[in-house]
Amino acid sequence: QVQLVESGGGSVQPGGSLRLSCVASGFTFSYYEIGWFRQAPGMEREGVACISSSDSSTVYADSVKGRFTISRDNTKRTSYLQMNSLKPEDTAVYYCAADTNCLGYWLLDPLSPGTQVTVSS
Repeated sequence: QVQLVESGGGSVQPGGSLRLSCVASGFTFSYYEIGWFRQAPGMEREGVACISSSDSSTVYADSVKGRFTISRDNTKRTSYLQMNSLKPEDTAVYYCAADTNCLGYWLLDPLSPGTQVTVSS
């Protein structure tokens, strides 16, 4: 059974940092690209970051470029999303996804409840 479980969310003030984790099971983690996407109330789902399976190359949404860093540890079957300089507009539920490419991972159905990130003063 394929599972992706996110954790690490919370409430922080603007300018703060959080590190999200995504632990995978039920499939060969190292074969897949891993993406993080977010969903805020009343907003369209947004792909935030993606990391390749082959060379760990990364791609970011313009809205988070320079502030967020995606990484992966295949030995732990885990992906991380380091989020710095957080802004109120980063408030959302964050999900991770596994896909064969980084072109549409944010369209996949979430496999878990995600992790809530709230940025507020």
